[in-house]
Amino acid sequence: QVQLVESGGGLVQAGGSLRLSCAASGIISRINAMGWYRQAPGKQRELVATITIISGGSTNYADSVKGRFTISRDNAKNTVYLQMNSLKPEDTGVYYCNADLWTIVGRGGDYWGQGTQITVSS
Repeated sequence: QVQLVESGGGLVQAGGSLRLSCAASGIISRINAMGWYRQAPGKQRELVATITIISGGSTNYADSVKGRFTISRDNAKNTVYLQMNSLKPEDTGVYYCNADLWTIVGRGGDYWGQGTQITVSS
C-alpha cells in the first residue's frame, strides 16, 4: 500500500500564509513527481503546482498562484511542501497531494492524499 498524508491546512485571513506538507510512505520504489491540486466548491479539481523528484526538481505552477506559492521537496523524506503566501479568498478549497510513482511490486500510477481544507477569509 501507498499512503500520502497531508498536513497544514486551516483557516487564514486574506494576505496570510500557510504551509502544506505531504509525506509519501509505503511500498514505494521510485517517485517521479509530486504535486498539489485543489478543488473549490462546485468546480473541477485543478493543478496548483508540481515538482519532479527523480531529476532536477523542475517545477510547474498554475498561473493563478505564480509568484505567491512555492513548491519544494525533501527527497530523503519523500515529502513535498507548498508554501502559500499572499493568500486570496479564491484560493479556498480542498487541497490534494498527488504522487506519480512506482511501487516495489511494479505498479505505477497516480496516488492521492485524502485532502486538506484551506479557507481564506476576506
